Amino acid sequence: MKAHPSLLVCSFLVCASLALAQTPPAPAASPAPATTAAPAAARGGAASWEPRTFPLWENGAPGALGTEPADTPTLTYYPANGRGAGTAVIVVPGGGYVNLAMNHEGRQVANWLNSLGVSALVLKHRLGPRYRHPIELGDAQRAIRLVRAQAAQFGTTPDRIGLLGFSAGGHLTATAGTLFDAGKPDASDPIDRASSRPDFLVLAYPVILSAAPYAHQGSFNALLGPDADPALRASLSLDSRVTKETPPTFLFHTNADTGVPAENSVQFYLALRKAGVPAEIHIFQPGAHGVGLGMGDAVLEAWPPLLATWFRNNGLLTNPTPPPARGGGRGTPAPAATPAPAPPAAAPRAP
Repeated sequence: MKAHPSLLVCSFLVCASLALAQTPPAPAASPAPATTAAPAAARGGAASWEPRTFPLWENGAPGALGTEPADTPTLTYYPANGRGAGTAVIVVPGGGYVNLAMNHEGRQVANWLNSLGVSALVLKHRLGPRYRHPIELGDAQRAIRLVRAQAAQFGTTPDRIGLLGFSAGGHLTATAGTLFDAGKPDASDPIDRASSRPDFLVLAYPVILSAAPYAHQGSFNALLGPDADPALRASLSLDSRVTKETPPTFLFHTNADTGVPAENSVQFYLALRKAGVPAEIHIFQPGAHGVGLGMGDAVLEAWPPLLATWFRNNGLLTNPTPPPARGGGRGTPAPAATPAPAPPAAAPRAP
């Protein structure tokens, strides 16, 4: 059978076979987030559905070098419309560990997740070279613990909290998915008692490998410093950190990506496969690095519906809790999950 001339999709299906979802128009962008002091997530009133931003630590982040916005990691919460699917995704934008693509790898992704009934929280973590590893990992782990400890406020259950990371944000996502703990039972802060293990991972053109020729040197220089201990650098080649406890993972990459070559995703997928972890990978032939959700590209806009199908096949778009009773009668069934919409347009960027 002759391959399509413009699209080559390499799909290794471990969990389940996929059926490509139809792509309706993109959802309207959410309003600019308001800043609040705490993750209040009241369900009453129109204002409760607007995005809101809050710090990961109310009294300052551990290891902070100041009190400026760059020293204050935050989450911006985008509530799912209606009752929701009972799943939450923490979105980790890329930017080479020196910047964060908060629009096309943050807000736009949150809007798309909301259209599926999924609650989204966009992470703003601390960056290099001002901050080095493990500060960034600590921020990601705190985000997971916070959402898990207050799951009901975020429209999810404690066992349906995932991470979705792009580029260097994919490296941080994979780091959190391989270097986690069960929490500290004796911690004075109740949030620190929660596990930092995500329940699933989504990696979009992720930085994974730390050695030449496939490493993105700029990301590792920002994260560790240009003169980092070679052993430390090797320990953050995350294909080497996969175990059977690594969460189920969906990977997306492009063959034409020269900033972060597709070998990064391939090697992580092979490590997952060897460890027996459910995983799925899609490699598209065209596409520069940093395409986000691929809106406007006739080929790449197919990957978000593939992800939506993976969510659906893994039960992440079906609310596990019974709907509330109405008028003293039995609860009404939850609405069917919305098909994956086309994401908003985004221009490619550097890793």
